[in-house]
Amino acid sequence: MKTVYVAGHKGMVGSAIVRQLAKRDDINLITRSREELDLTNQSDVMCFFSENQIDEVYLAAAKVGGIHANNTYPADFIYENLTIEANIIHSAHQNGVEKLLFLGSSCIYPKHADQPLREDSLLSGKLEETNEAYAIAKIAGIKLCESFNRQYGRDYRSIMPTNLYGPNDNFHPDNSHVIPALLRRFHEAVVNHESQVIAWGSGKPMREFLHVEDMASASIFIMELEQAKYANVVEPMLSHINVGTGEDCTVKELVQTIAKVIGFEGEIIWDTSKPDGTPRKLMEVSRLSKLGWQYSIRLEDGLRSTYDWFLKNQQNFRK
Repeated sequence: MKTVYVAGHKGMVGSAIVRQLAKRDDINLITRSREELDLTNQSDVMCFFSENQIDEVYLAAAKVGGIHANNTYPADFIYENLTIEANIIHSAHQNGVEKLLFLGSSCIYPKHADQPLREDSLLSGKLEETNEAYAIAKIAGIKLCESFNRQYGRDYRSIMPTNLYGPNDNFHPDNSHVIPALLRRFHEAVVNHESQVIAWGSGKPMREFLHVEDMASASIFIMELEQAKYANVVEPMLSHINVGTGEDCTVKELVQTIAKVIGFEGEIIWDTSKPDGTPRKLMEVSRLSKLGWQYSIRLEDGLRSTYDWFLKNQQNFRK
């Protein structure tokens, strides 16, 4: 039986990974809450690894947020994410952990990179300004994994998911990503009998969305690939793999689908004074497809199940 540590197990991605790993009888699963282990404290993280014989690490812990949060708190985003990933990756290495999976973000790619986004477009141009700090931290995480692999022969892998959504997302009205923010906004409009909902931007940007259960499935799939098979689709200096659906839609189409799911029949007003962000973000996922993984949850189905989860848990959300 192998011992597996999931860092960030209460977050959206981490909790989905835990749900899937918990069904297995060949895994001893380890988690720690923020109160039990401060991942920004180097000595505490080192002690945790030295006291536990860990075989594999899923590094899903991160400070995350939408355009507003990233643009407003760049220092917090770059510092906390750099510190967390450096502490965990270095401590894992120091304590003999051979396998680690680092979860990054599609925002690592240049703002105007060719579409769909290929793994080799990393560091080929300027980043989107609104989330540059977060993106740089995630790029550093990829390079940490690559560097420990090159220098010490570790098997530390990185995956770059597209935009994620699903249970345990952050539904804060200001600091959340686009899907949870819109789900909550349209829900409250229906509850309050409002005739209009304001959506940010022009609605023209293209976005790709992946349900978090599919992301967890891909994470476990990539972690458990034989090293030789994994090495067939990566290179020493290009060791990350994109995870997505390979399909996208306009933000306007997304908003209309959410309105349909929730049952809002009023007017949608587009506030073009708000930033659109990157014009398009579609992941090129042929590497992952060659390895044998495909997504399974369609967007409208995923939105419906996420809204059902929201309705059952909304009393726990901050106003």
